[in-house]
Amino acid sequence: MKKILIIGAGGQIGSELAPYLRAIYGDNNVVAADISAEKCKNLAEAGPFEALDVLDKGRYIDIVRNYKIDTIFNLVALLSATGEKNPELAWNINIGALTNSLGIAKDNNCAVFTPSSIGAFGNDTPKDKTPQDTLQRSNTTIYGVCKVTGELLSDYYFNRFGLDTRSVRFPGLISYMTLPGGGTTDYAVEIYYEALRKGAFTCNVKAGTYMDMMYMPDALRAVVELMEADPKKLKHRNSFNIAAMSFDPEGIAAEIRKHIPAFRLDYQVDPVKQAIADSWPNSMDDSAAHDEWGWKAEYDLKKMTDDMLVKVKEKLAKGLA
Repeated sequence: MKKILIIGAGGQIGSELAPYLRAIYGDNNVVAADISAEKCKNLAEAGPFEALDVLDKGRYIDIVRNYKIDTIFNLVALLSATGEKNPELAWNINIGALTNSLGIAKDNNCAVFTPSSIGAFGNDTPKDKTPQDTLQRSNTTIYGVCKVTGELLSDYYFNRFGLDTRSVRFPGLISYMTLPGGGTTDYAVEIYYEALRKGAFTCNVKAGTYMDMMYMPDALRAVVELMEADPKKLKHRNSFNIAAMSFDPEGIAAEIRKHIPAFRLDYQVDPVKQAIADSWPNSMDDSAAHDEWGWKAEYDLKKMTDDMLVKVKEKLAKGLA
């Protein structure tokens, strides 16, 4: 990777991936793009930024050619719970961004990273240690439908045109930097803020709901390691299971109580989010990522909680949340 374009740079992943990549490859070599410059003020001040509606293919092409882009990170997506409020809009945005990215990359000799998700799996998928290659009938959310479609389209462009497409299936991502954006796993971020603000949290998924989760530093590192991996060693491109930890709300609450003993957890279950969570894996088998490009998570629940509570406390003290 020498000249990088991140579309959807203002989202949960992009707002942290952009500075992470700029620290590695140089500020001027990473172009951040999003539909709104306002929400990307920090990114625009630190390096190249372009306002872009990714459905505007002509402008998208101009940016790729003007900056001589060789790698595109396609991070544009409406998330699971948000997408259910307007499935047609979610399809148009998620798949529109992907098809434009793949077509433009093909014509301009770029590599493409497009994140997939645990949402690509469905009710008929094995729940525990979900295999790398397994049945994917994700028909409970438009988000999941888009992710399965994205994996297939990306593999098609690799097999048909030789386009260097790569992807990981992200678990729920936890970060102190960016607030949740409408995903089913958002509770695992919100719980830390409310533990420090109020000493209590009302969870919208029920006790015993296990989902794979990952701390953002591991997620960012995984992206770079995959994109820099030797392509000859990659048997699976779209998409690799990657995993770090799996827990339910009671598990994360127990870890928080090691720091805040009086912390209280209760429940007000959101039936939409609960149905989505129930359709996803409890845990994923990431041995293919380990074998093909050396993936290994560094953060477990304890290490993540230790860091999250320190960083969120600092953020709250500064009035930044």
